[in-house]
Amino acid sequence: MTWIDGTLVLLFLLYAIMAGLRSRKISSRSLEEYFLAGRSLSGWRAGVSMAATQFAADTPLLVTGLIATSGVFALWRLWIYAVAFLFMGFVLAACWRRAGVLTDAEFTEIRYSSSGAVPLRLVKAIYLGTIVNWTVLAMVLLAATRIAEPFLLWHDWLPDSLFTALSSAVKWAGVSFTAGGQAGQDIWVRSTDNMISIGLILLVTLFYSTTGGLRSVVATDVVQLFLALGATGVFAWYVVESSGGWNEVLRQIHVRFSSGETGSLTADQLLAFTPSHAKDVSAALIVVFGLQWLLQMNSDGTGYLAQRTMACRSDHDATQAAVTFTVVQILVRSLIWLPLGLGLLVLFPPDPGLPADAMIADREFTFVRGIAETLPTGFKGLLLTGMLAAFASTVDTQLNWGASYWANDLYNRFLCGSVLRRSPSGRELVWVARLSNVGTLAGALAIVTMLSSLQGAWRISLLLGAGLGPALVLRWLWWRMTAWGELASIAMSAGLAPILLMTVSDDHDAVRILTVAAVSTLAAVVVSVATSPEPMPGLRGFYVKVHPPGFWAPVARLTGEHGRNSVNRLGQGLAITVAGTASVFSLLTGFGSWLIDSPPPAWFPWKEAWIGGLLMAGVLLCPVWVSYLFHPPREPAACDATS
Repeated sequence: MTWIDGTLVLLFLLYAIMAGLRSRKISSRSLEEYFLAGRSLSGWRAGVSMAATQFAADTPLLVTGLIATSGVFALWRLWIYAVAFLFMGFVLAACWRRAGVLTDAEFTEIRYSSSGAVPLRLVKAIYLGTIVNWTVLAMVLLAATRIAEPFLLWHDWLPDSLFTALSSAVKWAGVSFTAGGQAGQDIWVRSTDNMISIGLILLVTLFYSTTGGLRSVVATDVVQLFLALGATGVFAWYVVESSGGWNEVLRQIHVRFSSGETGSLTADQLLAFTPSHAKDVSAALIVVFGLQWLLQMNSDGTGYLAQRTMACRSDHDATQAAVTFTVVQILVRSLIWLPLGLGLLVLFPPDPGLPADAMIADREFTFVRGIAETLPTGFKGLLLTGMLAAFASTVDTQLNWGASYWANDLYNRFLCGSVLRRSPSGRELVWVARLSNVGTLAGALAIVTMLSSLQGAWRISLLLGAGLGPALVLRWLWWRMTAWGELASIAMSAGLAPILLMTVSDDHDAVRILTVAAVSTLAAVVVSVATSPEPMPGLRGFYVKVHPPGFWAPVARLTGEHGRNSVNRLGQGLAITVAGTASVFSLLTGFGSWLIDSPPPAWFPWKEAWIGGLLMAGVLLCPVWVSYLFHPPREPAACDATS
């Protein structure tokens, strides 16, 4: 890496520091200013911030590996989340805002008023704000080493005496922090290089996220996303040109993968958007792909998506945020990554003799190898800056979001409210939040050193998400859902997941997910029906404040509203969600199939008609859901009833 490349990285770091300083004073006023930017975000900024957070340092590597080892169809496991994003935007975004809470854990005591609400809030604050958050952050930290390790060679730049001292400290601590690196290099040299690189980036990220709160996080996210997308687009162009141009890439794909020997995929299996040509597609897998948006712990937006939604300045902006996020995340980002993933596959052909695990790692590393071997000076620094920016965007969100549970739920609600029985000042809570950022980072760094033994725990968290998702959606749509029912789904997921991991092989992962989801959802419904309903005064207050959609007739009638109004709101929201989802997926499949010369489905073998029909359907459906962004329906007058 040259001085030009290094200068680009430094300029980004300086911008991030300035963003934190600019927002420091206003973010110090209260937790609402610190965690929700005073509920002042415009829709497009909140949506771009969501997309920047999901553009993690490990995501491009993951996509590169998925395309090479399982084909384009495997990406539907990522694309299907568009349903959840649009469902949140058109059905639940306004409800999240009207709830007036700081965290989704706090929301439990707004939705429920029985004795089960308090333990449910505590469980969520500990599980989401600590266990899940630390683990996700740790995995992102480890993934960042794959980007930094080949380029940030501190052992060549620092004085020998200084680097030797640092390396000795790392070796003494026994912390192996490397993704592999160059053959023959000492593991402690690579670990020290990575510790220095990640440590410096974390210091900057910790500074601006801690001082400026969500305002500085969003300000940097906007720059980070456009930088990462632009740099990735340039990278894709260089990779394709290095492979002989786009037509040559497609020709090589069909030649090299004609028999299925290279990487065990045929060309049609590699390029297929539809299941009829994809490899090893079972009925259970298709069901999981179709329900993945629901069978996950963020199905209703729980987490940082809800945080960005609640930070919007209006209900309308909250909906715009979800749609902006979906378009950038599913359409724009994917159409850049498709030619990049296929170009890398041609530029660096796979070795069919590698074992499955080694093949995945090798294919993921081609992303980094492509940066090193195809990009010239300046552009290499641009992409490295973009990838480090993506890393920083994910880290700053995890820090800020995780700290919100510690400050608002664990400290303010439980320690001060229940144990010390006092009311902390706004500035005190902000300082607790800032210290919580440091604690969150320390916890994640501790987990990084044990990640090799935590893969089973990570799979458990995925299964837990499958069990939690349906209950999270039901609490919005069904008045009879209770806190004890939601706790039952958590307990059932926690008990069933490790049993299935020990008794069902990874080859049947789809069966495990469906089993956990079915049993946990059944437990949530049965317990909710078997126990007493939530107290009606609490439900009435929630309904008047939030106006949830769905099946709330008994509660709605207490407010003077017609019982079918909430059902009508749900029906309207679902109709727009379906139209938006169909439009986005039609445009994605149509443009994507045209771009990569994907085969049409077996049941409709006319390629030109297939692509043309998809594009036409996507465009014709756009007015149905896009018009909603500019002219949202007015709430019925009865929704404002307070008596």
